[in-house]
Amino acid sequence: MFGLISRYTRWLHTRWPAGTVERLPEVRADGSTSVPGVFVAGDLTGIPLLKFSLDTGARAAQTIARELSESPGPPAPTNRSGGPAPTNRPGDPDLLDLVIIGAGVSGMAAAVEAKRLGLSYTILESTEPFTTILNFPKGKPIYTYPKAMIPAGELQVSADVKEALVDELRRQAEAAQIRPLASHATRIERSDGAVTVHLADGGSPLRARRVLVAIGQSGDFRKLGVPGEDRDKVYNRLHDPSDFSGKRALVVGGGDTALETAIVLAQAGAHVTLSYRKAQFSRPKPENVEKLEMLRRDPMADVSVEHPTSEHVTTASGPFATGSHPPGSVTLRLETRIAEIGERDVKIAGPGGAVETIPNDVVFVMIGREAPLDFFRRSRMRITGEMRPARWVAMGLFLAFCGWLYNWKSGGSMSNLFAAHHWFPFNLPDLLRAVGGGIAADAADPGTLLGTLAISASGPAFWYTVAYSLVVVIFGVRRIRRRKTPYITAQTVTLMAVQVLPLFLLPEVILPLLGHHGLLPRGLLDALFPVVSYGHGREYWRAYGLILAWPLNVYNIFTHEPLWWWIAIGFVQTCVLIPLGIYFFGKGFYCGWICSCGALAETLGDTHRQKMPHGPGWNRFNMAGQVVLAAAVALLVVRIIGWVLPDGNWADRIFDPVLKTHYKWIVDVFLAGVVGYGVYFWYSGRFWCRFLCPLAALMHIYARFSRFAIVAEKKKCISCNVCTSVCHQGIDVMNFANKGVPMTDPECVRCSACVQSCPTGVLAFGQIDRTGRTIKLDLLPASPVRMREGSAP
Repeated sequence: MFGLISRYTRWLHTRWPAGTVERLPEVRADGSTSVPGVFVAGDLTGIPLLKFSLDTGARAAQTIARELSESPGPPAPTNRSGGPAPTNRPGDPDLLDLVIIGAGVSGMAAAVEAKRLGLSYTILESTEPFTTILNFPKGKPIYTYPKAMIPAGELQVSADVKEALVDELRRQAEAAQIRPLASHATRIERSDGAVTVHLADGGSPLRARRVLVAIGQSGDFRKLGVPGEDRDKVYNRLHDPSDFSGKRALVVGGGDTALETAIVLAQAGAHVTLSYRKAQFSRPKPENVEKLEMLRRDPMADVSVEHPTSEHVTTASGPFATGSHPPGSVTLRLETRIAEIGERDVKIAGPGGAVETIPNDVVFVMIGREAPLDFFRRSRMRITGEMRPARWVAMGLFLAFCGWLYNWKSGGSMSNLFAAHHWFPFNLPDLLRAVGGGIAADAADPGTLLGTLAISASGPAFWYTVAYSLVVVIFGVRRIRRRKTPYITAQTVTLMAVQVLPLFLLPEVILPLLGHHGLLPRGLLDALFPVVSYGHGREYWRAYGLILAWPLNVYNIFTHEPLWWWIAIGFVQTCVLIPLGIYFFGKGFYCGWICSCGALAETLGDTHRQKMPHGPGWNRFNMAGQVVLAAAVALLVVRIIGWVLPDGNWADRIFDPVLKTHYKWIVDVFLAGVVGYGVYFWYSGRFWCRFLCPLAALMHIYARFSRFAIVAEKKKCISCNVCTSVCHQGIDVMNFANKGVPMTDPECVRCSACVQSCPTGVLAFGQIDRTGRTIKLDLLPASPVRMREGSAP
């Protein structure tokens, strides 16, 4: 049995890549952070491209200048980085407009723009300007994609080799008279309406109205944590591969940097062992994997690395290209870990734990570099995916509020308390009668609009739905303004319309009003909305089932006596329409365009999508929805048995008071309401949708047979991981994109965040055949980059 469940789990969820997302400071689209007045630009925004670093630095300076002009404060002193500051505003003589931390390409672009805009500023650099580029290997080609992109601001680049690029940047900085102050910032502090930058070695703190952090991935290199890692023969960068000709080299890592290092070392004549902890490569580009395989088969193969993606390696051309040295070799050791690094050897642990000792002269640990997170922690800036005590407390309080809210809304003890004390909204009819006159008369007549509203609004569920609909509309408009693509506009308008019309006005206003006027056929009313002794006299709330299909909404099916029309509607929805829609358009056909849970996630949750946790453990937790689905199916079986057996049978006796009641409070109230919405602002708006929704769990099965896919142009992919980081379903999108493989993970809800956020226009919605060949692309453009290039969607 366990083996069957394990195979099913792999077939449905764990077969897909499950990469994690690097922790970075939380940065909004305009570069602002959780600390007012503090901005971030450059690589720390998540896109490690030279032109984007220039662009984000210049745009941050423009945003800051615009903010300061709209809310003028005390002026700044004489500009400490070249040029006089404005002197026409009285105020604190030591308060700058802007302090820029980091004089890399992003920081220098911001400084050039700040000077052009007349801001007083200081730019700090702990080493020397453009340090990252200066540390590139000699003659390293520079990746300047997108070629057609012109970054904002005056600092521009055209060179495509390290030395020429450095000269070009230095000339422009000198011409603009940008002179960084040699100092090291230790933390940032917000106080008294300004931002203070504290400096190392007792330097006098700097105070400014705004601060821009542009320090890039300047944290420590990641460590293996093994004995001997501190030996002199262990490196984190490769400067000149020819220095290691004939050496026995160990390269550790499984990304592009590690593979490129192994390739150029082998071509320079080194005998390379490449160790990677997983069973297969998932991050590097297919071209690098192919080149590695070619070298393993033929050490003399010409596999020059024309455009390395990392600052840590150089090319396989030039003085150490094939033929300049005796051929080296590459040995691949997957599913291995380094146990110890000795003076003349290394110990490698294999899949079964067995340790092997191999001769070794040099080790390259190419597993990346940490972001400078301690700096941001000291500055009390929020970091994506990091929970501090204050955030745990805030989430706990919000969970408690959601517990109260959904108890009140769902007819629990809070609702009974309000009713017993005749508190709002249970006293609404009395309040309207007390007004007197025509208003009181209309409120007492259910045939009037006011009378219909008076009845509907006398229960908590009405006000909950009003608030829910307003949030979807308000934040939906904001989403449309924020993400200006035809796809987002059409999707968001559809979600708003579905929420307001069939999921609010229809059951709460339109149907009751028509019913009171006798405008609905009696047979239709009896079949769909049975007579009751409360409210409008009929169960018009069942109209929610026209949109919310079983098993998301179980209450039109889990009835004491079968409601055959609802059974037929539910069957057509769940077993015909939804599978057909998913076959052509994926699970997002329903989750991303119709469902009310998805409506809130795509509107209110739009700015929280990056908070969804990623990784193998969370991928396994996707199966929790299958447990809820199994419970819903089990209850359906018991309900059918109760219908079939004579009245008073065991199934009837336990179904309503025990099974259905417990399902309501555990699944609908606690999991969907309290947990699903309670963790909204900490674990994204799709927590319920991804992990716990039984209808989504069923649709995951349908989606395994879908033609829908997110297709990729792999040559455009720069492995920046932005697509993965913005996926609020936890999908490792980049793992598909950088291989050019269609993304077919059934979790996808077609939100378009990955397509829209991709800085190079790699992704597009489409359909594929069984061989993975793209059949067609969606008509609605979803990628701003492709729209600009004229290759939409």
